[in-house]
Amino acid sequence: MFNNLLPNQYEKSIYNINLSELRDKGIKGVITDLDNTLVEWDRPEATPEVREWLKQLKDYGMKVTIVSNNTSKRVKAFADPVEVVFIHGARKPQRRAFRQACMEMGLRKDEVVVIGDQIFTDVLGGNRAGLHTILVVPVSSSDGLATQLNRRMERIVLGWMKKRGMIGWED
Repeated sequence: MFNNLLPNQYEKSIYNINLSELRDKGIKGVITDLDNTLVEWDRPEATPEVREWLKQLKDYGMKVTIVSNNTSKRVKAFADPVEVVFIHGARKPQRRAFRQACMEMGLRKDEVVVIGDQIFTDVLGGNRAGLHTILVVPVSSSDGLATQLNRRMERIVLGWMKKRGMIGWED
């Protein structure tokens, strides 16, 4: 069970992910979470830095899909101005939305990475779908009400994993 909670890679933020390295490994697509991965959960629009990062992905020839458990209204308001495809109401950690994103990008699962800030949604769902997962530190220390319980459980599991040497990442 714990293997599905272990990300393949840990990074401080999306900006620390080496895009050249991903491209060299044959990665052609990125599935990313929205809230507290790209921007704070209560920020309605992309920051200039996120816009630049998304542009870099496209410059590297990578397709991008936002997969979010949030509402269509929230995700569309963020994704449309930056011209990124999205799947809302994803019900992560279910595999369906991850598989749908791969299919819509026209990519095999070995050509796609999942980037997210939560182990119980992004990492678990990405791993269950057979994708390479990258866990990032949440952009903000605050969360929406629905995420707060997940964060408490996540801290317990991460602490347990750190004690056993399963992960070496620090906040």
